[in-house]
Amino acid sequence: MPSAGGCEAAAASSPPPPPPPPPRRLCGYLGRLSGKGPLRGFRSRWFVLEAGGRWLYYFKGPQEALPLGRLDLARAAFTLHQTPSPPPQHHDPAAPRPPSHHGLLPDEDGGPGTAFEIHGPGGAVTVLKAATHQDMTYWLQELQQKRWEYCNGLDAAQRDSRMSPTPSGFSKGLVARDNADLNIVPSNASAEKARNVLAVETAPTELVGERAAWQPVPVPPNAINFALKQWGNEIKNSVSSLRTGKGNSENRRSIFYTEEWEMLDPSPKDLEESMAQEEKKRPSSEPSKGGSASAFPFDFGRLPHKARRPLKEIIATSRSRNSLDSPPGECNGSKLASEMQLKFQGQQEELERLTKELSSQKELVRLLQQTVRSSQYDKYFPGHLCDVSPKEQLELLRQKDHQILGLNDQLERLTLEKESLRQEARGLKGKAGELSERLGMLMETIQAKDEVIVKLSRELTECQEQASGQGSSGQASASSSANKELQELDRLKDSLQGYKTQNKFLNKEILELSALQRNAENRERDLVAKCTSLEAKLCQVESKYLILLQEMKTPVCSEEQRPNHDVVAQLLEDALRVDTSDQPEQTVSKPHLVSEYDIYGFRTVPEDDEEERLVAKVRALDLKSLSLTENQEASLGVKWENYLASTVNREMARCVELKNLIRSGIPHAHRSKMWKWCIGLHVKKFKDSAEPGYFQNLLQNALKKQNPASKQIELDLLRTLPNNKHYASPTSEGIQKLRNVLLAYSWRNPDIGYCQGLNRLAAIALLYLEQEDAFWCLVTIVEIFMARDYYTKTLLGSQVDQRVFKDLMSEKLPRLHAHLEQYRVDSSLITFNWFLVVFVDSVVSDVLFKIWDSFLYEGPKVIFRFALALFKFKEEEILKLQDSTSIFKYLRYFTRTILDARKLISIAFGDLNPFPLRQIRNRRAFHLEKVRLELMELEAIREDFLRGRETDPDKRDLISDDEEDG
Repeated sequence: MPSAGGCEAAAASSPPPPPPPPPRRLCGYLGRLSGKGPLRGFRSRWFVLEAGGRWLYYFKGPQEALPLGRLDLARAAFTLHQTPSPPPQHHDPAAPRPPSHHGLLPDEDGGPGTAFEIHGPGGAVTVLKAATHQDMTYWLQELQQKRWEYCNGLDAAQRDSRMSPTPSGFSKGLVARDNADLNIVPSNASAEKARNVLAVETAPTELVGERAAWQPVPVPPNAINFALKQWGNEIKNSVSSLRTGKGNSENRRSIFYTEEWEMLDPSPKDLEESMAQEEKKRPSSEPSKGGSASAFPFDFGRLPHKARRPLKEIIATSRSRNSLDSPPGECNGSKLASEMQLKFQGQQEELERLTKELSSQKELVRLLQQTVRSSQYDKYFPGHLCDVSPKEQLELLRQKDHQILGLNDQLERLTLEKESLRQEARGLKGKAGELSERLGMLMETIQAKDEVIVKLSRELTECQEQASGQGSSGQASASSSANKELQELDRLKDSLQGYKTQNKFLNKEILELSALQRNAENRERDLVAKCTSLEAKLCQVESKYLILLQEMKTPVCSEEQRPNHDVVAQLLEDALRVDTSDQPEQTVSKPHLVSEYDIYGFRTVPEDDEEERLVAKVRALDLKSLSLTENQEASLGVKWENYLASTVNREMARCVELKNLIRSGIPHAHRSKMWKWCIGLHVKKFKDSAEPGYFQNLLQNALKKQNPASKQIELDLLRTLPNNKHYASPTSEGIQKLRNVLLAYSWRNPDIGYCQGLNRLAAIALLYLEQEDAFWCLVTIVEIFMARDYYTKTLLGSQVDQRVFKDLMSEKLPRLHAHLEQYRVDSSLITFNWFLVVFVDSVVSDVLFKIWDSFLYEGPKVIFRFALALFKFKEEEILKLQDSTSIFKYLRYFTRTILDARKLISIAFGDLNPFPLRQIRNRRAFHLEKVRLELMELEAIREDFLRGRETDPDKRDLISDDEEDG
């Protein structure tokens, strides 16, 4: 094995390459032809091509969550939309010639051809229309290219039945790169050359791509913007958009909400401000003797409203709007009338204001009178007058007289104000009447003038037409023939260029469809050959199986070789044979045996003794049978496709639907994307606070300077996952990436540095993630999910979790817990490694990655769930064992016999409920104190022993393991 220094030098000489730029998304607005009868027309929809390249989804808008539908491009054909030719139109010879469209065929509305058709399976035809011919050409080229790439990706000669093509946009990690290598098929050179020759180079406009989402929605002319067939989905989209803004007050407003006329209840602050304003407005001459002026807590000021528009502004806006529709002759005449009407409306508004103020003053007088009566009643109460002396009674009566006089003065003043307001109102009414009479007279005058202007305009137009008709009759007849010939020539040139472009595109489409048809025929022929070979293999297996049964039935009479011994030996040899890729030319017609490695890179059959290999082969066959059964039930895959389609136009967020989908297992094609999203969800605050290039800086520091953990990391690299081909040799790609991740993390967290177990966590993460994402995955597990001392030298957190797990087992599985306690079997000897490395090397790979799916989303509680579920899965088998040796031996390997991941998930998230996280936290805190006390006692015993060894000469030669390592 190379030394640490050599490895570091190699790593320094070849730094990790920068990540490739993300692929450009094909999306934008297209018009979709829908409806019947008079409602038939193009509706603008937002189209998005999924990352896999097969489905073209369309939404009502870029922000919608649920698609209105989707188009299958894998079995689609493209053509230009054939529209009926418009009738010949006779243009005015004097009119200018229409601009050339550079070879574009006319569309239904006479403009350039921008519509095309997508013919799907079953004869379904979808007509789409782009905003420009350039956009239409770009869409057709891209859709053809995506269909070609997707269909060629299906022609892989060797593919495991459980493997699905990984979308190119999400290909991350060692497994995704390995699968991409398997799926790539060398294309036909002649077909590619012909496609390149026939390709029409074009660039998209601003209406194609993600930037098109910020552009205004293109609305076709004379189109009715509602679709009857998609009402159900549109209602769902509307409900979804309302739910997403549940915390935002703007989203809860009605569609009839208008900012200018909204009436709001006044807040306490507004009430205080209005009261303060009224106090300031009160005249200083009010009587203040006896405290009567300040004794009334009433506030009659009007409450402030929100942005109320004045009536004058509304009338002016309406008049200016109406003035735009009036003929030019009426503008000057109606200006004076509008001004007079505005004055009249202003006077009416002032009159209403004064009327309201008068009514408020009346109410004030009424309340003042009630207050005077109540105060007189309270002050002159007989019991109160008897308690004071006659002199004080006279003084009190004198004060009350002063108050009454003051109130009477105020009442008289208000009465005078009332009379003055009435007189002012009568005067305003008179003025309003006069203005109305003047307005009527002006309107009659304006109407008479308008009639005269219209009559004179008609006479002037007739005179001009007669004069121009006599002068231009000769010139029109001379130039009409020349203009017609030029227009006809331009039209023929445009049509010729359009037919050339259309012919070029259709030739390319025919070429691609022919190639795809040949590929489909080849696939069908290979499948037929494979089916025939499988039938022959089945007959051979049945024959050998019958021979084996006969051999087992025959009694053993002597030690001589049986006549069928060679057949049985050959049967065992054939059963242990695995499928390798040494002969790629025979991979299609060859029966699909168990592969040497599974899709994750783990070896399916070990190279140990024959008995172990036979057991592993049986387990691999059972796993394949289960996976084939799951592939037939495509409901989970459909749910994932529907959910991911709903997130095309929005960011993913935590929800119950997503949690249930992740618990059921993330499909292999989407695991890279979902793992990266889950990790980013947990480490967002760490990433935001870190500087740009944080991982690269840590890695450079680790490569420049020797780290105390580097030596142990180098020793553990090849021992991480020796049964996985990505980490099997020093030259494997996974080894270098694993070294970089572990070195970078040892520099980030020097308290831990490196602990055995971190290498396996990082190795599993690297199967689906790139180096930097695997580094943050390690940060998520060690620093967020697990306790602080989980991977330190004392493994304090791990010990605490083992005690918590025993408590949960006694509660959830009491019979099994009592059985283990009866035979004194310590389950922590088995489960300690489960918790430390999250079941790596403890369960089969299919189950392992489904556990990791839920673990990266929900956190460490999932480990407790699945640990209990594993015991519950085999509870009855464990209870049948009646001695500690057989129980412990069974517990060491029983997890490798659990293959049904669906049943295990049902137990973990169904049968073990309820499973509150609060209970786990409380028990962790309880056991943490106990374990700390025990560790302190052990440390005290160790120190006593060291002191005794120094004083006792007989014990000086004893050396502990720690001292020997040091």
